[in-house]
Amino acid sequence: MTKTGFVLANLFRKKTRTILTLLSVIMAFLLFGLLQAVNVVFNAGADFVGATRLVTQARVSFTQSLPLRILPELEAVPGVDKVMYQQWFGGVIGENTQIFAFAVEPARIHAVYPEYIMPDAQWKAFADTRTGAIVGRLLANQYGWKVGDKLPLNSNIFPKKDGSKTWGFDIVGIFDGKDEQWQNQTNQVLINFDYFNEANQFGSGAAGIYVLKLANSDAAQQVADTIDAKYENSPDETKTQTEKDWSLGFVKQIGDIGLMVRWILFAVFFTLLLVVGNTMAQSMRERVPELAVLKTLGFSDGSVLGFVLAESIALCALGGLIGLSIATGLGIVIKKFAGAVMPLTVSGPVWVAGLIAIIVLSLAVGLLPALRAQRLKIVDALAGR
Repeated sequence: MTKTGFVLANLFRKKTRTILTLLSVIMAFLLFGLLQAVNVVFNAGADFVGATRLVTQARVSFTQSLPLRILPELEAVPGVDKVMYQQWFGGVIGENTQIFAFAVEPARIHAVYPEYIMPDAQWKAFADTRTGAIVGRLLANQYGWKVGDKLPLNSNIFPKKDGSKTWGFDIVGIFDGKDEQWQNQTNQVLINFDYFNEANQFGSGAAGIYVLKLANSDAAQQVADTIDAKYENSPDETKTQTEKDWSLGFVKQIGDIGLMVRWILFAVFFTLLLVVGNTMAQSMRERVPELAVLKTLGFSDGSVLGFVLAESIALCALGGLIGLSIATGLGIVIKKFAGAVMPLTVSGPVWVAGLIAIIVLSLAVGLLPALRAQRLKIVDALAGR
């Protein structure tokens, strides 16, 4: 029998225990791969390469509105093809179910986002109906909404002029996406901006978000720099970024994603350390006489240490590589469905971090049992002491 065969035979001598431990390692590294990919996404720098749309907001936050008077100025920036504006509405349905709701100008969103498809008659109804609203296919299917329904929608940000937070809208259209990726982003309600602009308590003539469709994606960085430089040191300082970066910033509003990910990973690996460490320690205790026999047959202390440590490395490496591979596959699926909202990729940096984690975990759970095996006295071991 080869040394590799000997290590594997010892590793799987208690098949049930090893398989259960292996599954624990696989699940831990599956979580590690996905969470580390999320961490990479949220900590990545801005990337303007290939961007076809930019988002301009107030420098502090998109909740701070910018005046609509800057609209023609944005349209005049070289490289900008079309501009739309929208306002985060803070929509709530029922008791406290929050949904994505934006006040938009119908013609402009239709021009800037041709990926959203809807019959022309419904686009016209959206533009002509003061209290009109269109809903995404996903939401319509979820709540059973259809064209012609009344949509009572509360806002946790914008009350009406009479102080009421309950708004009433007429569903005049249901929009879908041009392909599977965009279909999965039809989870929002869009309301007529003109009605919102004149009826909300906080005044009119401002919007929190401007979306710029570019004539040439290669000019994205230059356009962003031009806009932000134009409004620097003014009362309306701006921050211009790609759609992807804006979407990630929007998700970050719920808290420090990176910190949450790190704490989850810490909990996962602390638990894994206990599980795998217990498995290796128990395996070592069961084989004390056998290890003594190996030394009697002439195997050195270093060889015995190597055998025990190799079992730990094999267990962690096998589970870790399988877990990271599954995470890579799931990352591809998630990216396909989420698109720009969550461009998740279990890429090279994630794999490097995973391989480092495998090595550290292997040493952490295997080194103490291996050192105990190295120091084992033949007489004491065979005597059961």
